[in-house]
Amino acid sequence: MTAAVQRDGLAQQALLSGDHAMARVEFAEAAKLYRQSWVQAPPSAYGRLVGMLKAAVLAGAGDSDARYAREALADADPDSVTAAYARALAALILADDSEAQAWAGRMLGGGDAFARTGEAIAGIAARDAGRYEAALTAIVRDFEARTDHLTGVAIADTALVLATLAGRRGLAAAVESPVLPAL
Repeated sequence: MTAAVQRDGLAQQALLSGDHAMARVEFAEAAKLYRQSWVQAPPSAYGRLVGMLKAAVLAGAGDSDARYAREALADADPDSVTAAYARALAALILADDSEAQAWAGRMLGGGDAFARTGEAIAGIAARDAGRYEAALTAIVRDFEARTDHLTGVAIADTALVLATLAGRRGLAAAVESPVLPAL
């Protein structure tokens, strides 16, 4: 897990410096490391699957990782908000919008960060540009206010992933921030 987070941080730094090619390579490696850490982790370490999916999307991929996550989550705790997040992301990646909306709905009761992300996922899945943009703005503003970031890099990686997935559906949000670099 430590290696995955470190590699994710290297990818984020490359993205912030404008080296998109290096960022993709590093995100792909981070996705592999998150997957390896999932295999070695306790069965409730769903955040590793979220990390894997986010890194895979930012690497320019995600479909095979999303299918893997779906299978890995088949027996997941139905009350886990983190598992719901992984399931919602996997569904969104695979363009299963009704499933993405269902899992996003389960995220709404998991605290502010999960609720914002669930709202953005639901907006993307419904192709509701206003809902998506409002939620994405809230996510970015939250990242701007943070002093601590998992990777040590001040970047709104959740917003980047969601913007990428929204872009696949022709949705865009006019949100600008130093923590939200162009992809």
